[in-house]
Amino acid sequence: MSFSEYPTFDAVGLAELVRNKEVLPSELTEEAIRRIEAFNPAVNAVVYKAYDMARALAARQDGAAPTGPLHGVPFLLKDILGDCQGLPSTLSSRMLRDRVMPQDCELVSRLRKAGLNFIGKSNTPEFGILPTSESAYYGPVRNPWNLDYSTGGSSGGAAAAVATGMVPAAHGNDGGGSIRIPASCCGLVGLKPTRARNSLAPDFGDLLGGLLDEHALTRTVRDSAALLDATQGMVPGDPYRAPPVSGSFLAEVTRHPGSLRIAFSRVDPAGRPLHRDCIAAVEETAKLLESLGHTVEEAQPQIEQESFVGAFTTLWFAGIAFAVELMSMQLGRPPQAGELEGLTQAVRERGLAVSAVEFQLSEFVLQQTGREMARFHQRYDCWLTPTLATPPIRNGIVDVQEQDLQKAYAPIVDYSPFTALHNASGQPAISLPLHWNAEGLPIGLMLSAAFGEEALLFRLAGQLEQASPWKDKRPELFIHTAPVEAVAG
Repeated sequence: MSFSEYPTFDAVGLAELVRNKEVLPSELTEEAIRRIEAFNPAVNAVVYKAYDMARALAARQDGAAPTGPLHGVPFLLKDILGDCQGLPSTLSSRMLRDRVMPQDCELVSRLRKAGLNFIGKSNTPEFGILPTSESAYYGPVRNPWNLDYSTGGSSGGAAAAVATGMVPAAHGNDGGGSIRIPASCCGLVGLKPTRARNSLAPDFGDLLGGLLDEHALTRTVRDSAALLDATQGMVPGDPYRAPPVSGSFLAEVTRHPGSLRIAFSRVDPAGRPLHRDCIAAVEETAKLLESLGHTVEEAQPQIEQESFVGAFTTLWFAGIAFAVELMSMQLGRPPQAGELEGLTQAVRERGLAVSAVEFQLSEFVLQQTGREMARFHQRYDCWLTPTLATPPIRNGIVDVQEQDLQKAYAPIVDYSPFTALHNASGQPAISLPLHWNAEGLPIGLMLSAAFGEEALLFRLAGQLEQASPWKDKRPELFIHTAPVEAVAG
């Protein structure tokens, strides 16, 4: 396989080549390594390179029968969760610079059984606290479509790696949009599954009060479905489980969705207008859906936005404080001076001040949000919005050392008004790369469905992917092999 062919295949396609003995896992591993070495200096997506481990596994896979549906395919794990035995897990923090994981988490174990080969860890903001991917420890991830712009966060390293073709898919997690936001910014598919679809075993039952879900960023809908087939399902001891699955998510991608009733929004939940590029994107997609036989009308759930945002941030800040305190317990010491960014320290202090009653009142508000979302989806099969209220923002507009929370978050307070609603409700939502603006920046479109209805989203997403293909639309700078200096300059 030539260097130029590798990134034209998705994970399912590469696995098929391996099964047909057209390529060896070791060849795929070397292609992934070459692309990381060529392009990572420009985008800063990969913060730990597990080349020796990946090469050793690939050599074993070369002579073995496929162990899973994605046998031999290179894959990146995010540096938040994604715990893999022998690899670091730093959460992009100096505090955890020496932390190495003693065992695989359940998700990684299932990805391993699917045959994936872990080639490294991807960049994030510290403790995942931002919808951009910039940290003082590892530095910012740069958007492959324009290196001055953000990849979104917190799974921004994963998104940049997939968009540049380093790997066909990469692990991410989503506590307020952290899969879908980078997917939108980088022209990828990003699904947040139903709450508890993927287990957080063995260390956690849930995180951030149930806001956080695990999955991946991909270039194709079928890769997202295949990965969810490989990882979904509860583990004994989980506090709750997602509704059971009948059949394969992968099979749903090629099934016709039928005629659906779809709502769409041109304003945010508070009624404020979106950026004109995002309005154009949602209007175009609404017309496309209508042409495919769906009933489309403008409507959205009734959310009291100020109360929702206050409740969500309370749980979020408390969750970050919990994470810092848990890491302190594991290290046997509190964070030392200079180990946490100023913003992380301020979030931690706000989280430590949350009372038990304040936490439960916030949970109550978010649960009521979930009730409203459920009522809305009794009337509409899906809700269409832009994933973000604006195109990707530039790197550097958030100061990670700022300790005034209001000042720190001011530049991004209206950036992502839709994504967190689905974390609160627990329902699935998927960002699809259906639009690029005049500047060549991706504008993701998000579709959500009722709790447990990933199959419906995969059917509709598969139909849209066929009607408006995006797989071969890639950032110009990263299509071909190039010297690092040429790409960076």
